[in-house]
Amino acid sequence: MAIRYFRMPAICAFGTGASETAGDEVKRLGCKKALIVSDSVMAKLGQVARLQEKLSAASVQFAVYDKVDAEPTDAIVAEGLRLLRHNDCDALVALGGGSPIDTAKAISILATNEGKISDFMGIGKVPKPGLPVVAIPTTAGTGSEVTGYTIITDTQKDTKMLIGSPYAMPIVALVDPDLTLSMPRGITVATGLDALTHAIESYVSLKSQPLTEVYSLEAIRLISANLRLVYANGNNLEARSNMALGSLMAGIAFSNASVALVHGMSRPIGAHFHVAHGVSNAALLGPVTGFSLMGNPRKYADIADAMGADTEGMGDDKAAGAGLWEIKNLIRDLKVPSLKDLGVEKSKLDRIVGQMAKDAIASGSPGNNPRIPTEQEIVELYYIAYG
Repeated sequence: MAIRYFRMPAICAFGTGASETAGDEVKRLGCKKALIVSDSVMAKLGQVARLQEKLSAASVQFAVYDKVDAEPTDAIVAEGLRLLRHNDCDALVALGGGSPIDTAKAISILATNEGKISDFMGIGKVPKPGLPVVAIPTTAGTGSEVTGYTIITDTQKDTKMLIGSPYAMPIVALVDPDLTLSMPRGITVATGLDALTHAIESYVSLKSQPLTEVYSLEAIRLISANLRLVYANGNNLEARSNMALGSLMAGIAFSNASVALVHGMSRPIGAHFHVAHGVSNAALLGPVTGFSLMGNPRKYADIADAMGADTEGMGDDKAAGAGLWEIKNLIRDLKVPSLKDLGVEKSKLDRIVGQMAKDAIASGSPGNNPRIPTEQEIVELYYIAYG
């Protein structure tokens, strides 16, 4: 077996109340002033104020940048960087979903590396460690708190830039299921299916390894068993805790094993139609899984078992099909819309779908898929997902 690396934050704290240790963790790092990176929703919910209290109690000074949008851009990163430098901050605390965490990672990189964030687009192009990032997720889906990736939109080119580096990984992840109780149903579904996609794709990825496979399968079990429960009752703390743990494990898995075709196809949808990442993943998951089964039916049979399908006596091919049924059934129960229902314009799709397929392949993710697609096959999958 080739050498495989397995990376994760130096500290992962999981459980009710984990977020309350943020001040202590910043202080333990030897940092004196933190830039809190968040968004207006967290500010309105009072979560930013509560975080400020925890930092103050630990004698950690802070500044606040709470203007992160749902899809972070290079302009937002630049604004946050200016605030960080103006206030002489030596650490970042990211509070929110994937967008604030991704933004904090990008600010961290630019704080110690000269250039624009677009200069570091790609894998392994960040030369020096950034400032330490303490990540506190409030959704159960992106896994950004434990990954070495950040996705930032280039406003000049209207493209989503993937920056991947060990230096982009937070040094501390504080996963507190209590913080996910405020998620509305739509975000619960989008982030939950995003996490499931991470778990599935990291398991079937050609870059998977024994350590990641353990995390991937357990994440699939946790998410598939609990997503309907939190959809039905968002106050179910046990199910929320299981979702948060599943998302954490899926994030660790895909950060080390990478993602595959769903993510490769999802990014052009977000760039051209501004559909949220988790939602476009959900719309693509069924069609892409159906396309991919023949590439590794044994692994898809394992996924079927992890999702609770009765595969006793089945061969791998039939068991893999049972797993696809489980995925489609879950998507149906959660009322996931098609790309058409998400507002993707057919006329615009017709004009740019060829370029979208090229961009998907250029991202590198489809090359990790168990069944490697051609550009034409990706085009066909876009139309299947369109509905």
